[in-house]
Amino acid sequence: MLRAFVGSRARKTSPMDSLPINSQVVIPARHLHWTAVRSSGPGGQNVNKVASKVDLRFDLGACETLHPAAKARLYSLCRNKLDADGQVVITSQRTRDQLQNLEDARDKLAALIKAALVPPRPRRPTKPTFGSKMRRLEGKHHTKQKKQSRGRVRADD
Repeated sequence: MLRAFVGSRARKTSPMDSLPINSQVVIPARHLHWTAVRSSGPGGQNVNKVASKVDLRFDLGACETLHPAAKARLYSLCRNKLDADGQVVITSQRTRDQLQNLEDARDKLAALIKAALVPPRPRRPTKPTFGSKMRRLEGKHHTKQKKQSRGRVRADD
């Protein structure tokens, strides 16, 4: 059986390359910093010796290639991934290979930035239709009649 990851060892980019997002936006390599740390989880043969987990940090405040509106959307998307310095921290420990985890972290960051580049559609305020107003009022009337029928039982009945 041929393993699926045989061809994945050949890397397309070096670890410190810039990160292309789309045809207009490329994140420079100077804003990306990564470190390798030991993975968490149950032990194995190399878990205490090999640093395969990757922490990728993106300096969002210093990045001038993103539009300020896209930066604001990225801040709101990544508010639970920000550290004290305002850097976006992406971790990956999906595989046992450090370079594959780095590629995975870069892909995660690129997906977040792509999502932040898309401006949200403006909300158009709408009014309820006449039929929905009537259905709401009929439901209220039905509830009112149901509760009024729960009165006291008279002794003369």
